[in-house]
Amino acid sequence: MSFTHFFNMVQPLLRFGIHNFLNAAPLLLPLKEEGSNMGFQIFTDSPASLADRLKSSDLDLAMIPSVEYFKSADTYRLVPSLCIASRGKVGTVLFLTKKPINEIRSIAVDNRSRTSVALLKILFSFSSDPTIHTFPPDLESMLVDHSAALIIGDAAFKLSDLDSSITVYDLSEEWFRQTGKTFVHAVLAVRKDIFLTELQKKFIERIKTEGRGRIKEVVQGYKILSNVDTKVLEDYLEKKIRYDLDASEDGLVHFRNLCYQHGVILKKYSIEFI
Repeated sequence: MSFTHFFNMVQPLLRFGIHNFLNAAPLLLPLKEEGSNMGFQIFTDSPASLADRLKSSDLDLAMIPSVEYFKSADTYRLVPSLCIASRGKVGTVLFLTKKPINEIRSIAVDNRSRTSVALLKILFSFSSDPTIHTFPPDLESMLVDHSAALIIGDAAFKLSDLDSSITVYDLSEEWFRQTGKTFVHAVLAVRKDIFLTELQKKFIERIKTEGRGRIKEVVQGYKILSNVDTKVLEDYLEKKIRYDLDASEDGLVHFRNLCYQHGVILKKYSIEFI
């Protein structure tokens, strides 16, 4: 009897959600290869959709936007060894505006994002409260009726030949400039009624190390961005994206506190780990 068959007889596979952006691809590679052997069924989706699916119990654990974790932290615990984070310029959380900050009245935001929208409100002191409109990540259509746009993830790599009138802010870079802290974009949250075995916890920690060692393979197989220079993508994964929550927890706590101060979240829950 195979280990997988034995494991599945003991308990059903846990539904593990992870987002379908390049920054998660190094984690997704070993997850897809070995996840079922470790008791996981893997699902990919956008960060915002993963948050909704975890909240509705359609998933058991998922990589979700940090701000969505803050909102429901009383019902989740975090896996301490894993996150998606950056320290300084990252290139995939971009705020593009045709007007000075104090003249912005409406913002088109990427409909796959939640954390970046919260970060936008914290980092910039808008003279008025701009209206927020969700859009698919297409800059041209986003800026037709709105003076600024927020684009995240792989779509940011596809931006080129921008009009000289557009000012681009990298929100991770701006966060680091203002706080000096790492920014945690997404965390791996587990519903409190879900139990992970020690073997599963060790596997989750291992995928981080294994994925980092296979960056070239990840980039070569990532067809969504096949028109982007592979060196750019490798540099992004090797130097700009961080996966260790242990080393980034201070930034996560600071972001939670600022979200509370700015009214993004209504209650400041403690951060609990499995």
